[in-house]
Amino acid sequence: MALYEYSAFDAQGRKQRGVVEALSQNAASRKLRGQGLFPTSLAATRNATGPAQRTFLRQVSAIQLGIATRQLATMLTAGMPLDEALEMVAEQQTKGTLGSVLTRVRDDILQGSAFYAALQAHPKVFPPLYTNMIQVGEASGTLDKVLLQLAEFTDEQARFNSQFKAALTYPLLMFLVGSGVLLFLMTFVVPKITRMLEDLEQALPLPTLLLMSFSHFLAAYWWLILIFVVGAIWGARRFSLTTKGRFWFDQKKYSLPLLGPLALHIATARFARTTATLLHSGVPLLTALEIVQNLLGNNYLQRALEVVREKVTEGAGLSEPLYEAEVFPAMLPQMAAVGERSGDLEGMLFKVAEIYEHQVQTRLTGLMALLEPLMILFMGTIVGFIVLAILLPIFQASQGIG
Repeated sequence: MALYEYSAFDAQGRKQRGVVEALSQNAASRKLRGQGLFPTSLAATRNATGPAQRTFLRQVSAIQLGIATRQLATMLTAGMPLDEALEMVAEQQTKGTLGSVLTRVRDDILQGSAFYAALQAHPKVFPPLYTNMIQVGEASGTLDKVLLQLAEFTDEQARFNSQFKAALTYPLLMFLVGSGVLLFLMTFVVPKITRMLEDLEQALPLPTLLLMSFSHFLAAYWWLILIFVVGAIWGARRFSLTTKGRFWFDQKKYSLPLLGPLALHIATARFARTTATLLHSGVPLLTALEIVQNLLGNNYLQRALEVVREKVTEGAGLSEPLYEAEVFPAMLPQMAAVGERSGDLEGMLFKVAEIYEHQVQTRLTGLMALLEPLMILFMGTIVGFIVLAILLPIFQASQGIG
């Protein structure tokens, strides 16, 4: 089947634009007329399968998806039919592919498909968490409420990720600029100055000799250093693609000083908030654990959650398997146990997510506040050593002349 972009007028004379899937252009025209649309232009875009579809289904940002979901929830709450709400939300998407995807979802619904099934046809846009919650909302008749929960969840995740990336931007930029300046000094400036110092024909101080030796080493063996770095990255990449290697890297990530606990808290907050959102929407615990397990993207945590899920399947609660897994911080299983006793597991998991998200933000702010002066001190020390190594022989020569 092929995809056709169309412009058409509906029965009320309103102009509509979108994408329709059909075997031929005539079939696409008949399909549109069957939906009460009168096409004015119809052009083939690309096949519905193969590499072209991967281009069509480009990644949609969490912010864009959250806004569209909130708009859809608002329209359904106001009593608008689902197909009309999807049509209006699709028309408001001026960037990216979300508008075209929503149009295809609407077409599938008009042909008799369930909403969640139509969304499952686009896994790159709508993750399993999204489609499972939609399925529960359709079955329970609370689709508008579920969509609102999804919008809040998506907005919260996007806000958290945005703050995390913003906090890392300045130190990373500072490191790259500082490294570039030092590389420029050591490869272009220092060699020219050291040749001048050698012409002085006097005994050079130790800092100057060290600087000259390092500069000569870089000039002579830069290609060897480059090969070593590229080879190390390639080897680590190849190892990480194996099952054993990926598990090793995923496990060691949480053992790194400073950054390890921060990464674990981020994963804990994501696990707690996602699980709580699914449970609050009526998704069964086993299904929620399976969805979260696939969303974490870490083999080490996924294996631990697989064991947790097996024990829950055997009749255990959530807290005890989490204790035994010894992967997440102790607060998670403790709060889960409180939630199980009180009958408010999702409420306790929401609190855990809020606690760890706050801790991540606090620790990240403190870490960045510490990292910035340390980087300045490190760069200043290196530049100071270079300046000292260059000026010392010049001072010695001036004293000899005096």
